[in-house]
Amino acid sequence: MTLLLDTQVLIWAVAAPDRLTDVSKAAMADIHNGLLFSVASWWEIAIKVRLGKLDLDADWSPALKREMRRIGVEWLPIRPQHCEAAAMLPFHHRDPFDRLLIAQAATEGLSVVTSDQRFTSYGTHVIW
Repeated sequence: MTLLLDTQVLIWAVAAPDRLTDVSKAAMADIHNGLLFSVASWWEIAIKVRLGKLDLDADWSPALKREMRRIGVEWLPIRPQHCEAAAMLPFHHRDPFDRLLIAQAATEGLSVVTSDQRFTSYGTHVIW
């Protein structure tokens, strides 16, 4: 199974692993599962850091990239079909970054590791 990590899940995995559930930690630690992080989530982090809505160290980018490599997380690029799928989603969830993650999960057949249960409104397989 391939898992798409929600934005806060990667941050928690690095900075506050006690905030993750045992189920999510086990899924992420399973060597049979691939781990992906969306470029959309990276963009979300960058915006929130710049706006002061997310308090991370000044060297957050290289530090997070190092941790991603350490735990085996790979990048999921944003493809045109992801954007098209996001545009067609009903508005159960209004956050544009989360909507793109939902579309990526649906398009690529991914399970999402997230605490946000609104993802299930779209039929997304959520691990939490």
